[in-house]
Amino acid sequence: MDTINELLNINFSYVLTSVFITLIGIKTIISIFEWCIGKLGLETKWMRQKREEHELLIQTSQNLTSLQKKHVEDMKKSDDHDAEMKDNIKKLTDMFIDKQINDYRWEIINLADKISSGKNVSKECLRHAISTYEKYEKIIIGHGLVNGEVEISIEVIRDSYQQKLKEGFYS
Repeated sequence: MDTINELLNINFSYVLTSVFITLIGIKTIISIFEWCIGKLGLETKWMRQKREEHELLIQTSQNLTSLQKKHVEDMKKSDDHDAEMKDNIKKLTDMFIDKQINDYRWEIINLADKISSGKNVSKECLRHAISTYEKYEKIIIGHGLVNGEVEISIEVIRDSYQQKLKEGFYS
């Protein structure tokens, strides 16, 4: 029972202060020890681990910087490549549109020449030419181009179609 009474009479503020002062003392002794060892050029296992971690951190930082530079270069190359592909697709699209316009134009003008030279043309051929002209007009209007060459030819085709309808060839 005396032991329990002695424990209850202990001043805990003195105990906590003593523990705190002891910890500060230990930390001071360790710091002085590390300073002495550092001055002598010796290295402890703990100091070596700390140095290696520091070197690893620096190396990782340098590698990250290098990767970031490479990423920026790769992104620039990717953007340049995308722009080049976009230009090439635009060129191909323009070439396709030009070819389509020329094919439609040639088909309409060729049929108008046949009609003008007096050759007999079928109903399906005339209808196809009128349908082709409508496609031709859509492409011309859609791309802001001017239609000039085919106007006379389509009038010849339409006149021939209407004349043949009136004469009863296509009933």
